[in-house]
Amino acid sequence: MTQPTPLMPHATASWLVDNTGLTFEQIAEFCGLHILEVQAMADDLAGAKYTGRDPVHAGELSQSEIDKGQVDPDYRLRMQKAPVQVTRTKGPRYTPVSKRQDKPDGIAWILRNHPEISDAQIGKLIGTTRNTIAAIRERSHWNISNINPKDPVTLGLCSQRELDAVVARAAKKAGIAEDDAARDARLGDDREALIEELRAEREANAKVAAEAAQEAEAAAWLEQRRVEGVSDS
Repeated sequence: MTQPTPLMPHATASWLVDNTGLTFEQIAEFCGLHILEVQAMADDLAGAKYTGRDPVHAGELSQSEIDKGQVDPDYRLRMQKAPVQVTRTKGPRYTPVSKRQDKPDGIAWILRNHPEISDAQIGKLIGTTRNTIAAIRERSHWNISNINPKDPVTLGLCSQRELDAVVARAAKKAGIAEDDAARDARLGDDREALIEELRAEREANAKVAAEAAQEAEAAAWLEQRRVEGVSDS
């Protein structure tokens, strides 16, 4: 039986990276994330996006479990108390408002990289409609000129585990077997793309902060000059 994941997996992973000696594999498995996401947090490429959430305080993980994991890298963490899950029986998968504009990019990526996945599977994974999927496939979508295929995992539309499961089911149904070399190459490409995107975002934020600091310094200098001019007069 698959172990449930924390209520806020990314925030929990960020806390575990900063406050424990657990391995990336242990954290990724416990939080239901891809190891590359945890690696990015440890490399300070993504952790700044999330406020850490203490799973011990939340009752999802005990300190004794963390201690066992830190002693034995092969130990699999066991959740103490699973979070209450809200079950949706009807309608598409819910996606936060801030992520909805990214859906077309994620759909385009799946259509390009995994054509074996059915529209119904894409709709359930991303939380979209068949009409939208068809419009993107046929390039009749109203915003098609601005749609750029991007990994839905990187966009935060689904987890790597969810995507891998859908790909595996679709490949099995289509009689497609992905060999280890192809899978390793795909994961390597995904890792490089994720790290590069996060690095670019961090550099852009640093540039904005530096420009703001320069503007503030210039404004302060001008104000000082103005005050000095008034004093001299």
